[in-house]
Amino acid sequence: MKGSSPRFRIGNGYDIHRLAVGRRLIIGGVNLNHPANLGLDGHSDADVLVHSIMDSLLGALSLGDIGKYFPPTDERWKDANSLFLLSKVIELIRKEGWEVNNIDSVIVAERPKIKPYIEIMKRNISQTLQVDDNLIGIKATTNELLGPEGREEGISCHSVALLEKK
Repeated sequence: MKGSSPRFRIGNGYDIHRLAVGRRLIIGGVNLNHPANLGLDGHSDADVLVHSIMDSLLGALSLGDIGKYFPPTDERWKDANSLFLLSKVIELIRKEGWEVNNIDSVIVAERPKIKPYIEIMKRNISQTLQVDDNLIGIKATTNELLGPEGREEGISCHSVALLEKK
């Protein structure tokens, strides 16, 4: 309908990063230990969970993706803390007049086990977004030894965000 404005908007996000020697493994703002001493390779801290959440938030409002705002060619974002980047994305979302209704994410990784860290990841993300942690859903699964995640070549994450007009 021309002229009407939706009350809700939904966005989908996805991210994947290679596992590499000599990098830290940060997911959801938590520094994890990989049994093979691997970390996620990327221009920033390569936090796949936070990156997929940012893309889902931006996608809900058709604002592009994180590369538009934090390009890997810009040295300002070299080794940047992804939770800081998320704080900038939520500022943009709120400036547009929207609020997080809920976010749901699934991390795909063979190792390390993610489940023991989910609550602290939820807390990190909810504090950054300044929302209740019960609005943030995080799950983890393996890929049953299939694909790049299963071969431990990388870790990926899928996220969906529902935004509500203030």
